[in-house]
Amino acid sequence: MTSGRALLNAWLLACYVFFYTPIAFLVVFSFNDSRLVTARTGFSTRWYVALWHDQALIDATLLSLRIAAASATIACLIGGTAGFALARFGRFRSRTLFEAALAAPLVMPEVITGLSLLLLFVTLEQLTGWPAGRGAATVTLAHASVSVAYVAVVVRARLADAGDALEQAAMDLYAPPWKAFAAITLPLMVPALVSGWLLAFTLSMDDVVVASFTSGPGASTLPMVVFSATRLGVTPEIYALATVIVAVVSAGLLIVALTGWRNRTVG
Repeated sequence: MTSGRALLNAWLLACYVFFYTPIAFLVVFSFNDSRLVTARTGFSTRWYVALWHDQALIDATLLSLRIAAASATIACLIGGTAGFALARFGRFRSRTLFEAALAAPLVMPEVITGLSLLLLFVTLEQLTGWPAGRGAATVTLAHASVSVAYVAVVVRARLADAGDALEQAAMDLYAPPWKAFAAITLPLMVPALVSGWLLAFTLSMDDVVVASFTSGPGASTLPMVVFSATRLGVTPEIYALATVIVAVVSAGLLIVALTGWRNRTVG
């Protein structure tokens, strides 16, 4: 029993080393004075200074944040409604077709999704004049259309796990349906909506393929800029950017962990 536990701990440690060693190397090389990854010439923060003055990366970061926030909000509104319908409306006409259409982005290759959305925007422009070219708006709508499925899955699972007993009890006590939804269902959905929003935000910030198909001149997101830069040769400035992102994400996770630990301690 003890040997089995030791073997399991060793396996877990090996997995952690495999996953996090590349990130550690990335952080280390972001402080390398040389432009070459193969040469260590001393400690330096010059690449963070260069990153601070790189207007192209700053603009791409701000654009990506705006697109991610907007697309995540749209996805929450539509995906939350879809998840609620699947969890509470029971069997309805075309439910199977609705579920299949909703789940399609989860299994569809991103290349196919991006190409189909590009054709959609081109067709709409020819028929209605909107959108006038591709840009931040088309990327936002594309990311939202992909993220809707993820939000719907999270919300549906949350409501299915909670059940409808509290809502039925509220209506048995003569609460109208809208009040039962506002007082019971919506608070149950809030954690799932927050989780879905964060997931949609992360998916948008991470996307390259769909954004490449649906963006236009002057609307390059941060992943697109980084991907283009790496094809010409990775510089320590990109490592510095990645280190900043890792630091921000780690700080957020640490705050969440400390908050949960504090709530458990107080409780």
